[in-house]
Amino acid sequence: MKRRDFIKRTALLTAAIGAGPLASALPVNNQLKDSPTPPSDAEKAEEPLISSAPMLQNYAETSIGIAFAVSAMANGYVVIGEREDLSDGRRVMCGGYRVRDIDNHVIHVRITGLKPSTTYYYRIGADRINYKGGYNMKVVGNEEDAHIYHFTTAGADTKAHFCVINDTHVKWEPFGLAIEKIAALAPSCVIWNGDASNVEETIEAQQRIFLKPEIARCDYAATLPYLFCPGNHDSRGMANRHLERIWMYRQPEERLSRDWDLGRNFAVRMGDIALIGLDTAEDKMDTNPIFAGLFNSEAYRKAQTDWLRDALQQPEIAKAPYLVACCHIPLFDSNPKHNPGDIVPDDKDPQYSTDFAMWQRTCARQWLPLLEKANCQLIITAHQHRYRCDAPSAEHAWAQIVGGGPEMGEKGKDKQQSRDFPTVIEGEVRDGKLHVTIHNLLTGQVQATFAYAPRPINRRRKA
Repeated sequence: MKRRDFIKRTALLTAAIGAGPLASALPVNNQLKDSPTPPSDAEKAEEPLISSAPMLQNYAETSIGIAFAVSAMANGYVVIGEREDLSDGRRVMCGGYRVRDIDNHVIHVRITGLKPSTTYYYRIGADRINYKGGYNMKVVGNEEDAHIYHFTTAGADTKAHFCVINDTHVKWEPFGLAIEKIAALAPSCVIWNGDASNVEETIEAQQRIFLKPEIARCDYAATLPYLFCPGNHDSRGMANRHLERIWMYRQPEERLSRDWDLGRNFAVRMGDIALIGLDTAEDKMDTNPIFAGLFNSEAYRKAQTDWLRDALQQPEIAKAPYLVACCHIPLFDSNPKHNPGDIVPDDKDPQYSTDFAMWQRTCARQWLPLLEKANCQLIITAHQHRYRCDAPSAEHAWAQIVGGGPEMGEKGKDKQQSRDFPTVIEGEVRDGKLHVTIHNLLTGQVQATFAYAPRPINRRRKA
């Protein structure tokens, strides 16, 4: 059944049930019955059911998320195994214990129980569902993607090599350049460091950003796993308020019960690198009247502080030679005119150049003491749309790198002189150091390079 027809029929049924006698006036096919009616040819979809390549989400040591778009009501699955021909493949369905999921936009399959630093092969598939009501549903077809994809889980034996993109803001030219650069670099994973969105009100808009981008390499995340640190724009709009419909949470068994609502924070070991992901949330105060009291960033940041304290104590994180943290809004800024994001009640003060946070002092006060105690070497942030590196100093031993934005140069300036350019930040452990390279996507050249030595490991830290 086409989605438009399904919505119309559902609305009609709801009205009829509420009105009582009106139900008898409905056509037979629109009434709920115990015996399902076979679908007509008109109800069978004309377009492919699977409408995008898969996307690997929430990369981890023993789990992975696989999402893909569908064009009609469907129940999806992944066949996964360690053999390239999938002769050992097992089918993992979408949905939880009580019911299998049915969705007409996105299928999410979260696969747990995997082995660290192991290559898996997989294929996606979906059953087309004709749904007319709680007693009238039927599987009317099946599709499987012909491709067999692969990925390698995180773990201490995985190659220590990552890339970071940020502030893509649905700008296809810089996003396409970033994806091509990443394909050439071939890292183990990519961190999308926020503001993938603008203000998204519909699931179709979210599909377009993550699953159906208007770039040449539409299967960009089918074999390369992604991690996501949301930005302030990624919670704006009705659809973005429920981002989990497009970018899944981790399963409850992957988190403490205290942290069930922190489905996007991550603490991942990848070779000699421990990757930490935090969500700085909104760049405006919860008290700002523009949001009508409908945001709860303050409590969210505090909950992440408790999570971070425990995450840094995990043995695989505590023992990693390199600790890299990622979040969208910077945790430090030396410019006195840059708003620190804690100006009450509504972010405005004439001493600051903006009425929104250019950096996040609240997060800095809660998170930096924990990161400093753990000897974090590098914090990678975004948000300001201009590349910058804050070197270690007498006040802090960590460096902060701020990624560039989606702007492709400044008007009237030569590319080589422009301060506005998108970046891919690359980190790789080799020759006993963490080497970080800033790729300028406007010029196609390397903007800067840095190297960091292994961190001192606090032997008294709990195992």
